[in-house]
Amino acid sequence: MHWATLPPYEPPPPLPPGAEPLDRFVQGPDALARRLSQIGLVADTASGARLQSELRPGQRLVTKDGALWRWDGFTATADARTAAAKRLEQRNRLTELDEVLAGAAATASDARARHGETRAAAEGAGAAERAAREAVSAAFNALNAARQEHAELSQQTAAYASRLAALDEAAERLAADIEESEASLALQRAEIEALPDLSAGRAELGDLRRELADRRGALAQCQSAVDRLAREAESRRQRLETITEEKASWTRRGEESQQHQAELKQRLKATLHEIDVLATRPMELADRREALATEIEGAEARRRAAADVLATGETRLGEADRALKEAEHTLAAARENRIRAEAAVAQAEQVLANVTERVGEKLDCGLEQVLEIAEIDPGQELPAHDEVERKLARLMRERDNMGPVNLRADVEAKELDQQITGMQTERADLVAAIGRLRQGIASLNREGRERLLVAFEQVNKHFSELFVRLFGGGRAHLKLTEDEDPLESGLEIMASPPGKRLQVMTLLSGGEQALTAIALLFAVFLTNPAPICVLDEV
Repeated sequence: MHWATLPPYEPPPPLPPGAEPLDRFVQGPDALARRLSQIGLVADTASGARLQSELRPGQRLVTKDGALWRWDGFTATADARTAAAKRLEQRNRLTELDEVLAGAAATASDARARHGETRAAAEGAGAAERAAREAVSAAFNALNAARQEHAELSQQTAAYASRLAALDEAAERLAADIEESEASLALQRAEIEALPDLSAGRAELGDLRRELADRRGALAQCQSAVDRLAREAESRRQRLETITEEKASWTRRGEESQQHQAELKQRLKATLHEIDVLATRPMELADRREALATEIEGAEARRRAAADVLATGETRLGEADRALKEAEHTLAAARENRIRAEAAVAQAEQVLANVTERVGEKLDCGLEQVLEIAEIDPGQELPAHDEVERKLARLMRERDNMGPVNLRADVEAKELDQQITGMQTERADLVAAIGRLRQGIASLNREGRERLLVAFEQVNKHFSELFVRLFGGGRAHLKLTEDEDPLESGLEIMASPPGKRLQVMTLLSGGEQALTAIALLFAVFLTNPAPICVLDEV
């Protein structure tokens, strides 16, 4: 993996207005020239978010505080903790700690120099008496403690570079100890100058130092040997565990390989058998194809014959239908004439019955006796009809003036009451039926609204989850239109893919509309599962 050095763009693709190329502010290797020329520096976050949609492929926008906008929609805020930012921060921290470590090393070197001077002065004062030797020994012990503290400080500086505060405190303690040692040494030096020379004590002190150095060396060798043996034992134990795991793994893989080989052999046998079976299929298929072709030809001939017969039958059926319609029309006309004649006969009979009844009521005789009562000769010509009508009208007026009594008024009133009662009963039944029908319609509408709203909430929930899953972000929901009745309202699909504002589905691109439609389709399936779904041209 490497960066190849390519020539700069000629001309370079322009950045959006308001973005300055990063190569004006940052210098880098030639291999990064193209990358730096296609990174634009913007003033603030608002400018970056506004200009992101104008970026061309490969271009980026950044701010001084670390925010990033990429041409493909990727966005990182200034406080995002990326791996590159962490590595850069660690590198800066390491540079600072290297500077601190150099300062601590210089301080330690000065302390070592001062410590050497102190130790030389202490060796020159070894000729003091026992009280002075004890004071010198205490001074050397203090110096040894200071040397040990300095060694520990150096180890901590090398091993824990990040603990600068601890180094500072240790350095301060070391300086204080050195100052105390120098003060004590000056005091002891003044006391030693006043003491006589003790060469024997100095010789004994040298022997004790050599013996202490030998014992320390032996102890260090023993400790090193123990540490080495412990490391070897731990390494052998880990190696044994690794070998045991590898052995179990290879054993398991061998068993799996044997099983796989057995399965492959069985599949090979089945495949060979299937090949033998399929080898005979072409001839069988050829025979069946010939037989089917013969049957198709016969069926085609029968179909043509049947089509001819069907056409003839349809022609005859049409003629029969026309004849039937004409006969039905003639029959209907005859029936109407018959009904009219029967009605006329019935009306005439009714009129005759009424006349007979009226004659019986008024004259108390039959129709055959009317001529006798009227004193008209049966062989004589009857008076003119108009004259009889005028005479009858005159007589009826005279009767009306006399105030005739309707003897059937009670019967007719009862008949009218019965008709009115029947009509009222029918009206009550109709009103009750209308009420029950309206109640049923209201109940169905109420139940429909409730079930529709429940189904709408379920589908909306599934649609929102599936939309986020398909797009890898964003948000979407379903919305009923402004009508107050859910059964009469429409449906709108509101979607917001990652990096876009919330808008109706028709404003999305073709691919976004397809993904949104798939999310809605499967949201419905999650609410009401279907056994089969055919997605055409998805």
